[in-house]
Amino acid sequence: MEQQGLKKATFAGGCFWCMVSPFDEQPGIHKVESGYTGGHTENPTYEEVCSETTGHVEAVQITYDPEIFPYEKLVELFWQQIDPTDPGGQFHDRGESYTTAIFYHDEQQKQIAEDAKKALDESGKFKAPVVTKIKAASTFYSAEDYHQHYYKKNSMHYKMYRKGSGREDYITKTWGV
Repeated sequence: MEQQGLKKATFAGGCFWCMVSPFDEQPGIHKVESGYTGGHTENPTYEEVCSETTGHVEAVQITYDPEIFPYEKLVELFWQQIDPTDPGGQFHDRGESYTTAIFYHDEQQKQIAEDAKKALDESGKFKAPVVTKIKAASTFYSAEDYHQHYYKKNSMHYKMYRKGSGREDYITKTWGV
């Protein structure tokens, strides 16, 4: 399934449209795919996931070369895309399907994610506790084609959405990026 030396990382950061571009086209990143994971419905559709009945969250699955872009760096970049203190969703997207999580694929990823979460929580950067879940990866279902690389296919709408949702201003204010 994986090419030699390549690994997978799976992150839920609210709307998956906004989680592709930060990782896409980075050195060592081979693929960034939007999809659904963590739930109980097989092959869910976007409408089903949004109905909050499947248990799935919107997520991205990244195929990467750890020799070029290590997992620690992926996790660091992930934190800089989200509000890790929001248990009810991300920005104006509310509900379980928009909550944040790191889905680990092996024990090393689990340890890195847990250590990073603890360090972020203890950093004093946030007034509220970091609530992003760290869970074992489960089946990842690819989202519909029109959701894949949305930021490239619908550039203007994506930029308006990212700004209008409050994500862009939050990232700039919190992370200075």
